[in-house]
Amino acid sequence: MAWNRVLAVALAALAAHCSAAAIAQTYPVKPVRMVLTYPPGGSSDLMGRVLAQKLAELWGQQVIVENKAGAAGSIGMEYAARLPADGYSFVIGNLGPVAANPLLSKVPYDLQRDFIPVSMICTGPNILVVNAATPANSVRELVVLAQGSAGKLNFGTSGPGSMSHLVGEMFRRVAQVDIVEVPYKGGVLAVQDLLAGQVQLVFSDALPVMQHIRSGKLRPLAVTSKERSPLAPDIPTLAEQGYPELVAVNWWGVLVPTGTPGPIVDKLNADLAKVLAMPDLKERYALLGVEPVSSTPEQFGQFIQAETAKYAKLIKDAGIRVD
Repeated sequence: MAWNRVLAVALAALAAHCSAAAIAQTYPVKPVRMVLTYPPGGSSDLMGRVLAQKLAELWGQQVIVENKAGAAGSIGMEYAARLPADGYSFVIGNLGPVAANPLLSKVPYDLQRDFIPVSMICTGPNILVVNAATPANSVRELVVLAQGSAGKLNFGTSGPGSMSHLVGEMFRRVAQVDIVEVPYKGGVLAVQDLLAGQVQLVFSDALPVMQHIRSGKLRPLAVTSKERSPLAPDIPTLAEQGYPELVAVNWWGVLVPTGTPGPIVDKLNADLAKVLAMPDLKERYALLGVEPVSSTPEQFGQFIQAETAKYAKLIKDAGIRVD
């Protein structure tokens, strides 16, 4: 009888796998939901909508975009974790909600329990920008200004745990300056207040600031990547200006709720690789200041682990807290 039960379980598992594999061959057969964890108009939103359009064209199915902003991306992650694990919903997560937020505060989701990594989709540096009225034309001049006016310079961020927050905290520690974080629900809002003079500097994604750099309303001082960005080759790196420790690049990737059938995960991964290799998507991503990057689910999972370990050390060493 025991062997019969084992055989029955094995046959049931095989049947379920074969059924999922058959479903994956025709996936998707209805609209798919893409969850974005930041407000409309920012880099994450526009990048996600480009991806949604290309996937819709590939699939012949609508990709419905839902913006679930707030709590530095944690609200969108919680929402996505509770969606059905049938392959018809996925979330675009980045450094903040995926790796940093759980290190800084209690979040209403567990990445390892609630999500399956599918693929990375792009990476991009931040740009340190100041309001044109700020009397600093280089990072060194900004440091001198900040040291001479302790606690009076504010830096806007996309929220606690975001790249703009973490790089700002790194800058505060390494440059030994007393600057004050002002968190927003998204980078676009931080840039708007930078333009209005409510904050004096922002470590921003490229997209929200490039037009204002060209118009002269904002002044770029540095990029956070290891090397200069092809999008803005005239802007020096922080490393070039004496801060080699200040290297950080944002990234985005697709995750699905735990329980999503493996064959569907594999099909979604393969389809993402197809659209990320399309020349027109690469061109549109370049305009957003990001570079498309695909990966296997395993590679993305390992990358998340490495980034989590990296920023856990930073947060501990710098004493970064979310009040």
